[in-house]
Amino acid sequence: MQHEPNDSGLADLVHRLRRFADERDWQRFHTPKNLSMALAGEVGELLAELQWLTPEESVRVMTDPEHAARVRAEIGDVMIYLVRLSDVLGIDLVAAATEKLSDAARRYPVEQSYGSAAKALTADSG
Repeated sequence: MQHEPNDSGLADLVHRLRRFADERDWQRFHTPKNLSMALAGEVGELLAELQWLTPEESVRVMTDPEHAARVRAEIGDVMIYLVRLSDVLGIDLVAAATEKLSDAARRYPVEQSYGSAAKALTADSG
C-alpha cells in the first residue's frame, strides 16, 4: 500500500525509513496501531518540553541551546513516526495536508476569521 511522495526531501526520508525498518525486520511491528501509539507518545514528549513554559517562554524556546536541542529531537521523532505511519497506510502526506488546508480555507474565510481563534461552527468541522 506504499506510495511515492513527490517532494524529493520527503521521498528520501520515506525511503530511508523503509530501509531502516527493513534492515531490522521491523515492518511487522510497524502496524498503523503501533505507529499511531508511538506518534502519540512522541507528541507527548514534545508537549512535556513546552508544558510549564509561559506563552512568552515558549516563543523563545529555541534561543536556549539545550532546550532547543531537545525540542528539535522531539519534533524529529514526531516527523519520523508521522511519515512512517502515512507510508504504511499509503497516504500521500503532502496531499493530505494540502487537502486539509484547502478545507480549512473554505471553513475559515479571511473576512470572517481574521484575528479570531474561534472554531468554525459547521456540521463538517474537523
